[in-house]
Amino acid sequence: MNELGRAASGKRRLKDLLVQKDNRFCADCGAPDPKWASANIGVFVCLKCCGVHRSLGTHISKVLSVTLDEWSDDEIDSMVEVGGNSSANSIYEAYIPEGFKKPGPDAGHEERSKFIRSKYELQEFLKPSLRIMSIPSSRNSLQQSFSRKIMDSFRSSNSQNSEGMVEFIGLLKVKVVKGTNLAIRDMLSSDPYVVLTLGQQTVQTTVVRSNLNPVWNEELMLSVPQRYGALKLRVFDHDTFSADDIMGEAEIDLQPLITSAMAFGDAGMFGNMQIGKWLKSNDNALLDDSTVNIVDGKVKQEVSIKLQNVESGDLELELEWMPLDQ
Repeated sequence: MNELGRAASGKRRLKDLLVQKDNRFCADCGAPDPKWASANIGVFVCLKCCGVHRSLGTHISKVLSVTLDEWSDDEIDSMVEVGGNSSANSIYEAYIPEGFKKPGPDAGHEERSKFIRSKYELQEFLKPSLRIMSIPSSRNSLQQSFSRKIMDSFRSSNSQNSEGMVEFIGLLKVKVVKGTNLAIRDMLSSDPYVVLTLGQQTVQTTVVRSNLNPVWNEELMLSVPQRYGALKLRVFDHDTFSADDIMGEAEIDLQPLITSAMAFGDAGMFGNMQIGKWLKSNDNALLDDSTVNIVDGKVKQEVSIKLQNVESGDLELELEWMPLDQ
């Protein structure tokens, strides 16, 4: 293939990556339609976040325009290998403190800059074993050490050097739809929010004020480790001046979703159909049997659960399995 052909092929691979759903929003603030990328980190970012990335220096983040700049084959290979924003954030944001709020699209420069520096330069949210603890003698060697260590965490090979590193087999998108008849924890109502935990990862919804039948319709993303267990769910009542009160909990068995999805492989090759089922029993929190379906080329599962260890409350969720190569 001549140089022109390689360049066209590279741009096509980059465009294919960019149009994936999770890459249509800035990795750092969630602004839609990012047109910039950090080639060595592997994320797509908006113009405002791009400015902060540039201030970090190319030894931390090498910023390129998706449409205007020339990309080398190695830079495109790195972006594709990471897989985009969700995969990168599963590493760079793995240890964001509970309750911490990322900057939004309308965040000011100071808030945006503080978060991005904490995330990439100071590595505050990385798993400790992935952090670069001592600075190499040159900026170039820092970039190589940093990029190599992070990139190793995305690769499936399990060498002696990566002993103890968590390997991920896919991504789990959880849409927290709504709650019904939740328990009262304040005078007449509650301020509920939902916390999901999978392995070492914890994510949560926003707080809905004074509502026992809250509607969230929020999508939360979790990376699924090779040795995954149950998805743990807890509902809390937010209190300003005291510890938040528990409003129930439940565990969701992920095996029916994941084993069905892996058995069928590329869901895009099949029409809409049921491919699995999680049966209601006395040993789980299901309100009804929960089926696993291929819907428009995606593997999804609607789950209705009765919260446990609480006087009342149901929750509706929608799970979606996303393979790492999607």
